[in-house]
Amino acid sequence: MSLTWKLAIVLAAFVTILVIVIWMAFRERKLSQGMAASDVAAGEASDARVMGVIFTAIIGGMVLTLIVAYLVFT
Repeated sequence: MSLTWKLAIVLAAFVTILVIVIWMAFRERKLSQGMAASDVAAGEASDARVMGVIFTAIIGGMVLTLIVAYLVFT
């Protein structure tokens, strides 16, 4: 498999991570609009879920960076 194909696979993985984060954020935003404004605990739980997905995606991005470096330099 050529380097072009390997990097295309990594790019597809990156786009997949990005799509998951965006989908989760919009889903949580839509769900939070249905919550009562006085329900602080539900709002905080929603924020925590979004932040958890975002920070997990950051770690995934770092792993993808290492994979790209390995593919390019070896």
